[in-house]
Amino acid sequence: MSERIAMATDHRGVVLKDALKQRLEQKGHEVVDFGPADDSASVDYPDTVAPAARALAQGEVSRLIVICGTGLGVMYTANRFPGVRTALVHDVETAELARQHNDANGLALSGNRLDLESAWPLVETWLETPFEGGRHQARIEKIDSLTRP
Repeated sequence: MSERIAMATDHRGVVLKDALKQRLEQKGHEVVDFGPADDSASVDYPDTVAPAARALAQGEVSRLIVICGTGLGVMYTANRFPGVRTALVHDVETAELARQHNDANGLALSGNRLDLESAWPLVETWLETPFEGGRHQARIEKIDSLTRP
């Protein structure tokens, strides 16, 4: 199933973002790239991640992939927005569990630790794994209620 996916990084995630973007588009997904366009200058991740996370929170995209050196800063930024549940993953198991148990609609990756070949299985698993619902649904509702006015 094709999805509309927002992507954003800082300067340390540009190479991985561009490679993943190309692979996602080859698989039929529409990627909305919030930048940066290249890694020639230092970029503060909140400047690119906040608009991308806002797009997810407002329903303009269905998923979000964010990348920085560690994946931590972009995850913290994305998770400030209502309804955004971004998981930092380093392996297939956590990518799968983030979807099954937490309905993660955002994925944070480490540009320092991952290249396309190591990141793609994480992205693919995250995209293909359904949310289990059931007992996990009530927990998601509790999490989401924390950011409601």
